[in-house]
Amino acid sequence: MAGLRREQTARQVRLGVELRRLRDAAGLTGREAAALLGVSSTQINQIESALSGVSEKRLRRLASNYACTDAELIDALAAMATDRTRGWWEEYRGLLPTSFLDISELEHHATYRDDVEFLLIPGLLQTEAYAHAAFSSRVPELSGEDLELRVRHRMQRRVVLEGPAPIPYKAIIHEAALRVRVGDRAIARDQLSRVLELSEAGHITVRVVPFDLDGFGGTWGTMMLAGGTVPRLDTAVRDAPHGTAFIDSDAQLSVFRTVFRRVEAVSLDPMRSRDFIHDLAKEL
Repeated sequence: MAGLRREQTARQVRLGVELRRLRDAAGLTGREAAALLGVSSTQINQIESALSGVSEKRLRRLASNYACTDAELIDALAAMATDRTRGWWEEYRGLLPTSFLDISELEHHATYRDDVEFLLIPGLLQTEAYAHAAFSSRVPELSGEDLELRVRHRMQRRVVLEGPAPIPYKAIIHEAALRVRVGDRAIARDQLSRVLELSEAGHITVRVVPFDLDGFGGTWGTMMLAGGTVPRLDTAVRDAPHGTAFIDSDAQLSVFRTVFRRVEAVSLDPMRSRDFIHDLAKEL
């Protein structure tokens, strides 16, 4: 048996979580699942804890033992189990927090991205100067090297929108985020111009939530949704002071989708949003 992983990615952890959910749905204990597969219960625990990988053959046997008939889900899990992608983000391993790499890997495999931002321009739409100013405000202050690593990583993440295989992207931005000058006036002007430029792309939708809006109770703040190969594998991401949280439970994903739809429903349509941003830019 191969050695245990010293570090697990969020994608590997998600695979283990989904296999455990299938086992729980089948009403089997780890020991019972192991007996059906002819392995030890320790191996089942290691697979579900993402401490070790699982072959496609073994994964499909597990799914069969768990009486899972969702062929699309099984195929998606098999693709996760056999994926050996070492993406551009691997150059940052050991240099940036693991969550930065996990976000990049999540975006690489995503079928779509939805963002809601209330305080800052969404990261995928940021200019280099804006990102530099945003990271510079971090407490505690970053060293020069750490600052540059974060900025460079953020710029490389834009490949999911500007690379050869861009994904559909929706960004809902509150007026507050558009007005806050993270840097100076020139940086703010360039950033709004950048948002306008990207909003013209066919796969990118930008909508604005203006201050002048009756009955808007807001939301929890920044939120992100990344589409999985099947809806069950969607992921929500929340940034918090203590770190980045990857959310994958059905109940919480349902809440996030509902919140996004509600915010989208009260936002300006894409054309009015572009006009709104254009008018803001003229004020600078």
